[in-house]
Amino acid sequence: MKQFSILVLTIFLLGNTFATASNSNTAKATETGIQFQNITFAQALQKAKHDKKLIFLNVYATWCAPCMSLQKTTFKSAKVGEVFNKNFINLSIDAEKGEGVGISQRYQVTAHPLMLVINGEGKVVKRILGYVNNEQLFSEMKSYIK
Repeated sequence: MKQFSILVLTIFLLGNTFATASNSNTAKATETGIQFQNITFAQALQKAKHDKKLIFLNVYATWCAPCMSLQKTTFKSAKVGEVFNKNFINLSIDAEKGEGVGISQRYQVTAHPLMLVINGEGKVVKRILGYVNNEQLFSEMKSYIK
Protein backbone atom coordinates (compact mmCIF):
# COMPACT_ATOMS: atom_id res chain seq x y z
CA MET A 1 0.00 0.00 0.00
CA LYS A 2 2.85 2.38 0.83
CA GLN A 3 4.48 1.77 -2.56
CA PHE A 4 1.19 2.38 -4.33
CA SER A 5 0.78 5.73 -2.52
CA ILE A 6 4.31 6.76 -3.50
CA LEU A 7 3.63 5.80 -7.12
CA VAL A 8 0.39 7.83 -7.22
CA LEU A 9 2.13 10.83 -5.63
CA THR A 10 5.01 10.63 -8.13
CA ILE A 11 2.64 10.48 -11.11
CA PHE A 12 0.66 13.42 -9.73
CA LEU A 13 3.79 15.57 -9.23
CA LEU A 14 5.16 14.74 -12.68
CA GLY A 15 1.82 15.56 -14.27
CA ASN A 16 1.72 18.95 -12.55
CA THR A 17 5.31 19.69 -13.59
CA PHE A 18 4.58 19.02 -17.27
CA ALA A 19 1.30 20.94 -17.18
CA THR A 20 3.00 23.97 -15.63
CA ALA A 21 5.82 23.90 -18.19
CA SER A 22 3.31 23.61 -21.03
CA ASN A 23 1.26 26.57 -19.74
CA SER A 24 4.29 28.85 -19.35
CA ASN A 25 5.44 28.11 -22.91
CA THR A 26 1.97 28.79 -24.26
CA ALA A 27 1.80 32.14 -22.46
CA LYS A 28 5.10 33.23 -23.99
CA ALA A 29 4.12 32.08 -27.47
CA THR A 30 0.79 33.93 -27.42
CA GLU A 31 2.08 37.21 -25.95
CA THR A 32 0.61 40.01 -28.04
CA GLY A 33 0.05 43.70 -27.92
CA ILE A 34 2.34 46.67 -27.71
CA GLN A 35 5.89 45.67 -26.82
CA PHE A 36 7.10 48.51 -24.61
CA GLN A 37 10.88 48.83 -24.80
CA ASN A 38 13.05 48.68 -21.71
CA ILE A 39 15.23 51.70 -22.52
CA THR A 40 15.66 55.17 -21.07
CA PHE A 41 13.87 58.17 -22.49
CA ALA A 42 17.19 59.55 -23.78
CA GLN A 43 17.83 56.26 -25.59
CA ALA A 44 14.32 56.38 -27.04
CA LEU A 45 14.98 59.88 -28.40
CA GLN A 46 18.21 58.70 -30.04
CA LYS A 47 16.47 55.64 -31.47
CA ALA A 48 13.58 57.78 -32.76
CA LYS A 49 16.03 60.05 -34.60
CA HIS A 50 18.02 57.13 -36.00
CA ASP A 51 15.00 55.06 -37.06
CA LYS A 52 13.00 58.12 -38.18
CA LYS A 53 10.08 57.09 -35.98
CA LEU A 54 7.96 58.78 -33.37
CA ILE A 55 7.89 57.77 -29.70
CA PHE A 56 4.60 56.50 -28.27
CA LEU A 57 4.88 57.22 -24.53
CA ASN A 58 2.34 55.85 -22.07
CA VAL A 59 2.49 57.77 -18.77
CA TYR A 60 0.70 55.96 -15.96
CA ALA A 61 0.41 55.70 -12.18
CA THR A 62 0.06 52.41 -10.32
CA TRP A 63 -2.96 53.67 -8.36
CA CYS A 64 -4.80 54.74 -11.55
CA ALA A 65 -7.56 52.24 -12.45
CA PRO A 66 -8.03 53.51 -16.04
CA CYS A 67 -4.24 53.20 -16.53
CA MET A 68 -4.29 49.57 -15.47
CA SER A 69 -7.34 48.87 -17.66
CA LEU A 70 -5.57 50.41 -20.65
CA GLN A 71 -2.56 48.15 -20.08
CA LYS A 72 -4.74 45.04 -19.72
CA THR A 73 -7.02 45.68 -22.70
CA THR A 74 -6.10 48.16 -25.43
CA PHE A 75 -2.33 47.70 -25.15
CA LYS A 76 -2.72 43.88 -25.17
CA SER A 77 -4.66 43.84 -28.45
CA ALA A 78 -2.86 41.94 -31.21
CA LYS A 79 -4.05 44.46 -33.81
CA VAL A 80 -2.85 47.45 -31.77
CA GLY A 81 0.46 45.72 -31.07
CA GLU A 82 1.07 44.91 -34.72
CA VAL A 83 0.57 48.53 -35.80
CA PHE A 84 2.32 50.23 -32.89
CA ASN A 85 5.32 47.88 -32.79
CA LYS A 86 5.90 48.59 -36.49
CA ASN A 87 5.41 52.37 -36.42
CA PHE A 88 6.64 53.65 -33.05
CA ILE A 89 9.31 53.44 -30.38
CA ASN A 90 7.01 52.37 -27.52
CA LEU A 91 7.74 53.38 -23.92
CA SER A 92 5.66 53.09 -20.77
CA ILE A 93 6.68 54.96 -17.63
CA ASP A 94 5.40 55.26 -14.09
CA ALA A 95 4.93 59.00 -13.57
CA GLU A 96 5.86 58.73 -9.89
CA LYS A 97 9.08 56.69 -10.08
CA GLY A 98 12.56 57.06 -11.52
CA GLU A 99 12.87 59.11 -14.67
CA GLY A 100 9.08 59.23 -14.89
CA VAL A 101 9.04 62.07 -12.35
CA GLY A 102 11.23 64.30 -14.52
CA ILE A 103 9.40 63.36 -17.71
CA SER A 104 6.07 64.16 -16.04
CA GLN A 105 7.36 67.59 -15.09
CA ARG A 106 8.93 68.22 -18.51
CA TYR A 107 5.70 67.37 -20.34
CA GLN A 108 3.34 68.84 -17.71
CA VAL A 109 1.54 65.59 -16.92
CA THR A 110 -1.31 66.48 -14.58
CA ALA A 111 -3.70 63.56 -15.17
CA HIS A 112 -3.51 59.86 -16.00
CA PRO A 113 -3.48 57.91 -18.19
CA LEU A 114 -1.74 60.16 -20.67
CA MET A 115 -0.31 59.00 -23.97
CA LEU A 116 2.15 61.25 -25.75
CA VAL A 117 3.49 61.07 -29.27
CA ILE A 118 6.93 62.65 -29.27
CA ASN A 119 9.33 63.29 -32.13
CA GLY A 120 13.09 62.66 -32.06
CA GLU A 121 13.70 66.24 -30.90
CA GLY A 122 11.57 65.68 -27.80
CA LYS A 123 8.62 67.77 -29.01
CA VAL A 124 5.10 66.52 -28.26
CA VAL A 125 3.06 66.22 -31.44
CA LYS A 126 -0.02 64.53 -29.90
CA ARG A 127 -1.58 64.14 -26.44
CA ILE A 128 -4.29 61.60 -25.63
CA LEU A 129 -5.78 61.83 -22.14
CA GLY A 130 -7.83 59.09 -20.51
CA TYR A 131 -8.78 55.52 -21.28
CA VAL A 132 -9.30 54.69 -24.96
CA ASN A 133 -10.35 51.43 -26.58
CA ASN A 134 -8.74 50.04 -29.75
CA GLU A 135 -10.93 51.97 -32.18
CA GLN A 136 -10.52 55.25 -30.30
CA LEU A 137 -6.74 54.82 -30.16
CA PHE A 138 -6.54 54.12 -33.90
CA SER A 139 -8.78 57.12 -34.60
CA GLU A 140 -6.58 59.41 -32.49
CA MET A 141 -3.37 58.06 -34.03
CA LYS A 142 -4.39 57.62 -37.69
CA SER A 143 -2.30 60.54 -38.98
CA TYR A 144 0.85 59.07 -37.37
CA ILE A 145 0.44 55.50 -38.66
CA LYS A 146 2.01 54.57 -41.99
